Amino acid sequence: MKGIILAGGSGTRLSPLTLAVSKQLLPVYDKPMIYYPLSVLMLAGVRDILLISTPSALPVMQRLLGDGSRLGLNLSYAAQREPRGVAEAFLIGAGHIGHDRSALVLGDNVFHGSGLSEVLCSSRDSLDGCVLFGRPVPDPERYGVGEVDSRGRLVSIEEKPTSPRSNNAITGLYFYDDQVVDIARHIAPSSRGELEITDVNREYLGQGRVRMVELGRGCAWFDCGTHDSLLAAGQYVQLVEKYEGERVACLEEIALRMGFIDAEACYRLGDGMRHSRYGRYLTEIACAPG
Repeated sequence: MKGIILAGGSGTRLSPLTLAVSKQLLPVYDKPMIYYPLSVLMLAGVRDILLISTPSALPVMQRLLGDGSRLGLNLSYAAQREPRGVAEAFLIGAGHIGHDRSALVLGDNVFHGSGLSEVLCSSRDSLDGCVLFGRPVPDPERYGVGEVDSRGRLVSIEEKPTSPRSNNAITGLYFYDDQVVDIARHIAPSSRGELEITDVNREYLGQGRVRMVELGRGCAWFDCGTHDSLLAAGQYVQLVEKYEGERVACLEEIALRMGFIDAEACYRLGDGMRHSRYGRYLTEIACAPG
């Protein structure tokens, strides 16, 4: 499975924070926002990843993450010059995907929860068509909403409905089979002039090949597109790290746990940041038994 992170857009809802810096480079507590979607792909076992961002943000992203080799990844980069919709990621990334399956995650989404890696890997291995990830929310009218039957098959998708049939918001994480590039090539732009991911999902829905995986109470999800949600995500990460003693979206630790790097490499990465708590945490887990 190939991975894509779509980290484009102008972030106007976060102005003035984003007047001089990409939204995905803003801090979510102790890490840049881009760490969080990258961690999700790593937890799904995806190591060959394309990061799509604006031309101005790409050099900074590359300086931050490099080619991914230090984490046991293969990272590449591409530009989305104008925000032409989420589904355009498949056209930009067609060469990257080739004939493989793909996982797309939006660059401003934060996921965290016990057992998340197992859910993602199981969904990847059983993929037949498309898998969407839903999260119950108190205000589903603000999101795309998925209604499922008793087998977990999606039966309807509504975009910001006034009377939602479900409280399951469709999050910014999507798994697709090898047909997605062809499907994205044949959808028409919406009235906004964008290639909508909902239209891709509805094509799979018409084929009867969409499954909704509900991320339950043990999984947190934040769409960090507003000041309030950005603050809430940072506060959540702070509380988890303070009271549970674990790091959220710690890329080096995930790479170690997933077997992408060994303990010696993890220690070296931590030692390079030894003046921060983050770096000292890495050296500690690298030296921990087991």
